[in-house]
Amino acid sequence: MELTLKPKPGLTVRKPDGSKLAEAGETVSRNSFWLRRLADGDVTEVKPAGKATNKKTEK
Repeated sequence: MELTLKPKPGLTVRKPDGSKLAEAGETVSRNSFWLRRLADGDVTEVKPAGKATNKKTEK
């Protein structure tokens, strides 16, 4: 499962590989590292761009 996260304004958040999380947001793996950043308030979850929200259900 994945999360789309962006750093809080004014913060630089490093990814586990040392690179910076994009200010506009990035899709990352849902793991303990990112869940901790979310719980600490360093990042916010955003809706991924371009995903359809209307889904038809079949009977």
